[in-house]
This record gives sequence, C-alpha cells and structure tokens, in this order.
Amino acid sequence: MSFILAEKIKMTQLPDENVGAIPVTVVEAGPMVIAQIKTKETDGYNAIVCGFKTRKSLTKPVMSSLKKHLGEKVQTFRYLREFLVDDVTKFNIGDEITAETFSEGDTIKVQGVTKSKGFQGVVKRHHFHGASKTHGTKHALREPGSIGHTGIQRVAKGKKMAGRTGGETHSMISAKIVKVDKKNHLLFVRGSIPGRCGTLLKIISK
Repeated sequence: MSFILAEKIKMTQLPDENVGAIPVTVVEAGPMVIAQIKTKETDGYNAIVCGFKTRKSLTKPVMSSLKKHLGEKVQTFRYLREFLVDDVTKFNIGDEITAETFSEGDTIKVQGVTKSKGFQGVVKRHHFHGASKTHGTKHALREPGSIGHTGIQRVAKGKKMAGRTGGETHSMISAKIVKVDKKNHLLFVRGSIPGRCGTLLKIISK
C-alpha cells in the first residue's frame, strides 16, 4: 500500500487518442518526511507521522516534539498527518516519501475537505424546487415549506433544512492516476477532486 500527502493545484486536460481529451486534476504529491514512528508497545498501535510543506514557525510543544524525533533534521512542517501501517520496521525517521511510489493506472482513494459555502438555504443546499412563482405566491419562492406534521408535533430528526454547506471531509473511492511527473512531484488524477485549490489531500493506493 502506498500513501502520500498532496496539495490540489488545478484542473486541466490531457490529450487522448480515443476520446480527444481527459479531464484531470493536478496535485503536488510530496515529498513528505517521516517525522515520528508509533508502535504498539509505546502508543498502542502502529503508525507513522509524516510532515508535508513548511511554514515560518510552530508552537513550542509541537516543535519540541519534532526535535525529539528528528534531531538536526527538524523542519517547521505546515501539515502533520498520521498513516496507519502494519509493519513499522519498513520505515525510518527522516526518510522521504515521494510521488515515485505511485504509477500510471493505479487506483487510489483521495480524501479532502470540500469547499465551504457558509450558511445556505434549502434550494441551494438540498436542491428544493421552491414554491410556484405565480398564482399569488409572495416572498415564498425559496422557502422550505412545512417542516413538521400533526402526529409527533415536533420537527423530525434529520429534516432537510437550511444550514452550513460544505467544509466536510469527502472521499473519492476509486480515482485513477493518468500520469505521474516524478521530476516535479505531480500526479494527474482523472476527474475532479474535492476541495478548492490548495486543499490538503490524503492519497492512498488501493
């Protein structure tokens, strides 16, 4: 199983002999550095903590933890994420994981956070068709209508109503890699990927 942290860059097209063009999302995949190794003996489970991208500074607790594990190789990572693994002996602290671990045609799972759109009404959030625009309808074109009934005399749990839209973790289960640019650490994934440009992504091969 291969895995990596990536950042969404843009959408574009790649030429194809059969269909003319393939829509793809370009992501910057790695390189990420193994910052910590967790084992069943010390932490109760096997996992590796990886750092991706850098920033100007970190909080003192996080920085001291990184110095403890990385020593002189410490970096101010922008992102730190965990990956569960079966065998931690295959990994060493300070090793880099790059886009070279993936190949063209690989089926992957891509996880990211969708675009946040703030508070939205039921028409935009749940695609309600709204009320009639004629026959005396006034100021009610985008209202949800009745939200309860006589029986239980309360709003049922799970009722579709207005509220915050987006900003949720979403996974693409069977995305496919069309092209791998090892030199520039780029992956070209077929179709669209959740999130805006710059969104952090978790990519795991199936």
